[in-house]
Amino acid sequence: MAGSMKDIKLRIKSVESTMQITKAMELVASSKMRRAKERVEHSRPYFETLHETLTDIAAADPRARSPYLRRSEIRRTLLIVIAGDRGLAGGYNSNVLKLAQQEPGDHLVLPIGKRSAEYFAHHGENLFTQEILLAADVSVGECFQLSRKITQGYLKGEYDAVKICYTRFDSMMTQTASVMEVLPLSMEPTEEQKAQARRSQILYKPSSEEVFSAIIPEYVAGIIYGAVCESVASELAARRTAMDAATKNAGEMIDHLNLYYNRARQAAITQEITEIVAGAEN
Repeated sequence: MAGSMKDIKLRIKSVESTMQITKAMELVASSKMRRAKERVEHSRPYFETLHETLTDIAAADPRARSPYLRRSEIRRTLLIVIAGDRGLAGGYNSNVLKLAQQEPGDHLVLPIGKRSAEYFAHHGENLFTQEILLAADVSVGECFQLSRKITQGYLKGEYDAVKICYTRFDSMMTQTASVMEVLPLSMEPTEEQKAQARRSQILYKPSSEEVFSAIIPEYVAGIIYGAVCESVASELAARRTAMDAATKNAGEMIDHLNLYYNRARQAAITQEITEIVAGAEN
């Protein structure tokens, strides 16, 4: 009985240590969430403004034929996959990586995030770069550098489409793995936008096509940065939720172990009393 009580006591201490770690990780994730949410909110208007500008240009000159517009045949796709740099975030990493693997066709993969790089290197995928890009450290400048390389490769015909797999931040409790088609563009101005473009006095120099093509790298950089911001916020929210659940489970386990310990202790005391009484009677 004493051995059993000692084992339970050691188990309680072990679970308490684990609970301290999960609680600390939950607090760290919570402290980083505010800044991550602000990055998401600040990145969205930039992307929306660029998309609106491109649509306006397309509406102003519907005959324009940019190499970034939709192609008839897609043989190879550049797949940008954003995952986390660490684990312990519930199903965050597995959901986005599983979604990326379901994409059909021949792929060239640009992994962002340590887990993404390790996963695709392990599976022998063709990588856009051997450099490991940490999702939490990707800056606006790095997004613009990636965008220039991506658009240059697209224009050279190294791939015919660009898609981005990331996790959309819906709320603290909901994050959704999503795929967004980046290139080729499918600009479909509404009739109202076309009418407004005809009334507009805006002139594009040297031409609307060249202005359109000049904005595309900015547009792609905005999408990448926005997707990174959304993914980082989603990872922190998922980790906070997972660590909160782990902390609660550890607390429940400690309560159960304390109950078993008290029962074992009570049984040991009862046995000692019984032995003392039996010895006194003899």
